[in-house]
Amino acid sequence: MSRFRTLPLRSRLALLVATAVAVAVAAVAVVSWLLTRGQLYDELNTSLRNSRASELLVKQALAGCDPDPAPTTVRSPDFAYAQVVLPDGDRCVAPYSTPVKVHKSDVGVARGLLESTLHNSVTDSGTPVRTHTTRTSLGDGQEVAVSVSRPLDEITTSLNRLALLLTGLAGVGVLGAGAAGLWVARAGLKPVDRLTEAVEHVARTEDLTVRIPVEGEDEIARLSRSFNSMTAALASSRDRQARLIADAGHELRTPLTSLRTNIELLARSERTGRAIPPDDRRDLLASVQAQTTELASLIGDLQELSRPDAAQGGPLTVVPLHETLETALGRARLRGPGLTFATDLSPWYVRAEPAALERALVNVLDNAVKFSPPGGTVHVVLRGGTLTVRDHGPGIPADELPHVFERFWRSPSARALPGSGLGLSIVARTVQQAGGEIRLEPAAGGGTRAVITLPGAAVPPPALL
Repeated sequence: MSRFRTLPLRSRLALLVATAVAVAVAAVAVVSWLLTRGQLYDELNTSLRNSRASELLVKQALAGCDPDPAPTTVRSPDFAYAQVVLPDGDRCVAPYSTPVKVHKSDVGVARGLLESTLHNSVTDSGTPVRTHTTRTSLGDGQEVAVSVSRPLDEITTSLNRLALLLTGLAGVGVLGAGAAGLWVARAGLKPVDRLTEAVEHVARTEDLTVRIPVEGEDEIARLSRSFNSMTAALASSRDRQARLIADAGHELRTPLTSLRTNIELLARSERTGRAIPPDDRRDLLASVQAQTTELASLIGDLQELSRPDAAQGGPLTVVPLHETLETALGRARLRGPGLTFATDLSPWYVRAEPAALERALVNVLDNAVKFSPPGGTVHVVLRGGTLTVRDHGPGIPADELPHVFERFWRSPSARALPGSGLGLSIVARTVQQAGGEIRLEPAAGGGTRAVITLPGAAVPPPALL
């Protein structure tokens, strides 16, 4: 079995097909031989039962009663050997008949213990015969046991010829099955060969554009479609990864360049002994601090987006959205001290990851703070699972709305404002994980309105009460 498993799949398939056909052919041959044998024996038994030695032949046998006549090849008129079996076990062989050994069941018929018997026996010369012994009346009230026999070579010769014929046919069938198995294996495994070549090509060249032609609806076609879907997903993932790296590098370059310039100015001042005016030095340090904060925020956003969906923070739990929103509003008020926050919050409980949900709400409120004019008002309304955050800023042009949730995308008018362009991407991801939806739309009278819909309930589950 272990050696069989080491064979190539094509060889194993061909061997299994050949074995299955060989077993089937052998079974058919054996059954055919047995059925033929049974039919021939039935015909021979019927012939013996219908065969009767003539009364004259029986009387001649009784008159001569020669138990051991001279050997002869002449049979009785009905082509059978005939002899009379006596109750003491002796026999009286008919003229021109071959003596057959007496069986004990024949004696039983002669003694009246059995009505008839049918069995195999042999002649004195050892020739196998089939014997039928029955009681026969001589017409004068006397009954004797008469055995009628026929040689079995009438059957065995035909059976041997049939066995040779079936053996030859079985051999041809096995050879044909082997050839058919090889053909089936080659034809059936061609799609697998194409798939193997494609996988080896991808592993060797990392070319994820390879696609396998799909034919039919069988298992191989399903496997080919799955492979094509997998390579397409891998190619898309690699493209997204490449874009993320490129965009991250582009976004990191600006703060790093500014940070490097400021640090070089401070280092040159220390090296040359030329003091920087206090106001300029204070501005430089403030700029360094701001760039460091921006880098830290950008790196945090990148880490958040780099996590797979299944590994975002902890497991989903029931979260009071209105309470989380109050916490996020507290942080937003610190970042926009001159703004007014008009709130209308109704209780709503959702299933989400608490930390990720709070971060998403902070990002939405930060955008409202960032684009609101000094002294403006931010309206925050939570009713029936729908959160609306509306600012009175410049708004977002209609042609830019489809791009607001893309990574690193920033409106041309917001390039000068702080931010990494990842905040809304994180918000959209968190909302989708909680089963909700988010959209940005122009607000009536100017500004932008962010609408977040999250499934939940107005009352907490019984376990939280």
